[in-house]
Amino acid sequence: MLLSFRDSEMPETATSEQPEVFGTSLLPAWLLAPILMSFMACTELSEYDNQQIQSTINDSLLTTTESWDVEMMLTQGGRKRIFIEGTYAINYQTEENKKTQISGPVYMQIYDSTGGVESEAWSKRAVYLETEAEFELYDSVRVETHDNNRLYSEYLKWSQETDRITSPDFVTIITSQDSISGTGFDGQTDLSDYNIIEPRGRLTID
Repeated sequence: MLLSFRDSEMPETATSEQPEVFGTSLLPAWLLAPILMSFMACTELSEYDNQQIQSTINDSLLTTTESWDVEMMLTQGGRKRIFIEGTYAINYQTEENKKTQISGPVYMQIYDSTGGVESEAWSKRAVYLETEAEFELYDSVRVETHDNNRLYSEYLKWSQETDRITSPDFVTIITSQDSISGTGFDGQTDLSDYNIIEPRGRLTID
């Protein structure tokens, strides 16, 4: 199943075509929300009770869509940016937020300006934040570039706005010349230029 994320009329913003739906649930917000709001107005409630009711109202406005054997393509200006595939995905949509959680194993390709595969990544799960146009990879994250540079971490984020990958966690980078580890990472998607905020060790490879 292929989900395609393409530009909308606003540049740098990705939208999604409606995927084939295997299971969809929409709670009746038009019925539940007015009843709860009326109850809150007519009854003295504790702060905790108000928070619980507000949470119920927010949940009633939530739409979920489930898909299996998912393939997603994110494009910008007609150019491929990200391809990702996973075993299972669930999409959450509210008026203010849209995100897709993808269960793995997850496989990702990042494309360069010519449309060639610049880097590949693997993880156990991923999240696509559609409003922010960001992919987050979690658990046993591994990145390999076309010139065999490698990165290992437990968390990694790719941003469409900056076209960079970042992580606040511990990372290890291995190149043909050396290996370096540390906490806090910011770099280009091909690992040709990067910064580790708190480096902890470096090993030169002969």
